Amino acid sequence: MRSLVRSVVVSNKIVTTKAKAKGIQAQLDKLVTLAKKGTLTARRQILAYVGNDKKTTDTLVNKIVPSFGERKSGFTRIINLPARLGDGAQMARLEWVEAIKEVKKVDVSSGKEKLVVKKTVKK
Repeated sequence: MRSLVRSVVVSNKIVTTKAKAKGIQAQLDKLVTLAKKGTLTARRQILAYVGNDKKTTDTLVNKIVPSFGERKSGFTRIINLPARLGDGAQMARLEWVEAIKEVKKVDVSSGKEKLVVKKTVKK
C-alpha cells in the first residue's frame, strides 16, 4: 500500500483494482491533511509513512498541498474502469480532485515570477 501511495504522489494518478484504490484513498487524504499543517512534526510523520522517501515528501508538501488551497477534505477521487480481461477484477483510476499546478516563486532581485528548481551537486 505504501508504494501505491508514493505512486499517486509522484505521478498524480494510478490504475489499480477498485479494492486497493478504496484502501489507499483514506490514507492519501490523511497524508494531505497532515501536510497542510506544515509543521516539522507533520513532515516527519509523512516521511515515516512513505518509507523515508524525501522526494515524495517534498512533492507532497511543496507541490500538491498548495494546489488544494482551502479544501478541507476529499482530495482524491476514484473513477471506475472496465474489468480486467485476465481475471475480471474491477479496475479503477485513483487521482487528485484538483489539477496539480507548478508552484511559482517570486525572484526578489528582478521582481518577476519564475519556477525555482533546486539542483543537487554530486561530489
